[in-house]
Amino acid sequence: MTLAPTLPTESALAALRAKPPARGPLKAPWQVWRGADGRLSALRLAALAFLLLPVAIAVYDFTTAGFGARPVNDVIHRTGYWTLMFLLTALAVTPLRRIGRFNQLVDIRRIIGVGAFIYIAAHFSLYVADQKFDLGKVASEIALRLYLTIGFVALLGLAALAATSTDRMVRRLGSKRWQRLHQAIYLIAALALIHYFQQTKADVAVPTFVAGLFGWLIGYRLLVKLRNNRDEPPTWVLLVLSVAICALTFVCEAIGIALVFKVSPWMVLGLAFDVDFSMLDTIRPGWLVLGAGLCVVAVDLIRRRFAKPRRATSRPAAVMRSAQ
Repeated sequence: MTLAPTLPTESALAALRAKPPARGPLKAPWQVWRGADGRLSALRLAALAFLLLPVAIAVYDFTTAGFGARPVNDVIHRTGYWTLMFLLTALAVTPLRRIGRFNQLVDIRRIIGVGAFIYIAAHFSLYVADQKFDLGKVASEIALRLYLTIGFVALLGLAALAATSTDRMVRRLGSKRWQRLHQAIYLIAALALIHYFQQTKADVAVPTFVAGLFGWLIGYRLLVKLRNNRDEPPTWVLLVLSVAICALTFVCEAIGIALVFKVSPWMVLGLAFDVDFSMLDTIRPGWLVLGAGLCVVAVDLIRRRFAKPRRATSRPAAVMRSAQ
């Protein structure tokens, strides 16, 4: 005897429609090494390894040479420096994603940004410890010393961005308000850079190099905004940008040194070509900025050379596919 198939009831059909599609393994919120699908992400693991790199360097330096007479002060400077590096890395995600056509980089931008906050929080906590946890003294120092005021404002800004970096906060604030809030990253990075310059009392070559990289990242964004389309700037535009930021780095460095040491800026500019490549510390920041820009230009050339050509799609065919 053959039984007729039983038709599902309306409630059963509704349950089937409401049932979410099968997905990969779920992940806990703290499992940041897993992607949105719950699977292990090699890119996220690489980002976490990058965030732990300063710790590995510090451990190596401590076991080989130590941290000097003021170890806490040494670690304070290390955490501040790496905070700035991670901020620049977070800002570099968008240009590298667009130029290299590597959209997966967006997945690690949040991790890098939160990592920057962790390092600046450690930077401030170590400063409090260096002041013997005298909170009154810490507050007065922040209020009276400009570079500490600027650094503390950057800390508060990063804390606000880290606190609103979750998907829940994106939904709560709304996409547009969330984006406007997180555009404060540009101001925060600028304040951190000013703080870095002000607390550097001797050679400012490294802060100048970092400032040049920041200038390139901001210049790229201005170019994209002025073009007002989704296409990437041509390779020659990226080359011009790199040369312009290199020249600006040289000029700003010369003016700064001239003001501090009461010398002619033209004399400082003349020393830019006095380079001994066997000694890396003699290479001026402007050349390093140019080298970084040329690396990006090379990536753009390679991407354009090997990128698959886009298929020309007729409008009627596109309309038919969209209707389907």
